[in-house]
Amino acid sequence: MPNTPLIDDSYLQQAVATVLESGSLPQIVQAGHPVLRTQARPFTGQLSAHDLAALIAIMTETMRAAPGVGLAAPQIGIPLQLAVLEDQYEVTPENAMVRRREPLELFAILNPHYTPVGHELASHYEGCLSMSGWQGVVDRHAAVDLAYNDEHGSARTARFTGWQARIVQHETDHLSGTLYIDKAYTRSLASNVNYSEFWANPDVTDAKAGLNF
Repeated sequence: MPNTPLIDDSYLQQAVATVLESGSLPQIVQAGHPVLRTQARPFTGQLSAHDLAALIAIMTETMRAAPGVGLAAPQIGIPLQLAVLEDQYEVTPENAMVRRREPLELFAILNPHYTPVGHELASHYEGCLSMSGWQGVVDRHAAVDLAYNDEHGSARTARFTGWQARIVQHETDHLSGTLYIDKAYTRSLASNVNYSEFWANPDVTDAKAGLNF
């Protein structure tokens, strides 16, 4: 890839140091930046416990300020298999029911891998902090099992369903260089303005009819 630096542990550590020493929240990189299309490096102890905790704290603050429900390290220019996830936003009862959306407590995942549970898929609009201003409909597994390491190095597994499963899949995909647009119905793509005006319903029935996807 032209003009792409060698991604090794030294590069990774320098990228983290740059973020930790900046004194401000990092910018969220946008689609077209090569780091978003790079296989992130597994975490194997390249960072001290102190630096890892500091990075997770900065990522959490950046996610909340955006605002969003997840942020992967590549989105702030760090090609590391790390993401933070949290969903504490209030939604209408209809939205919560149709999208099976329940609050998700803040947690960090390292080296995650998800496995579908069953064959059920759910179709909903989703956006991405690295594709600011746009949303698209993506079919996601309705339930997944997630295997990951926590920030203390402990191996964990957990099952997620509904909207939580969507967040897990979206953020884990980032770590393999995949954006939601790769899986979206391209005819469903809508600017935030048009999504709010025409398609901001709990389900995608009207959007499917209106946009022919």
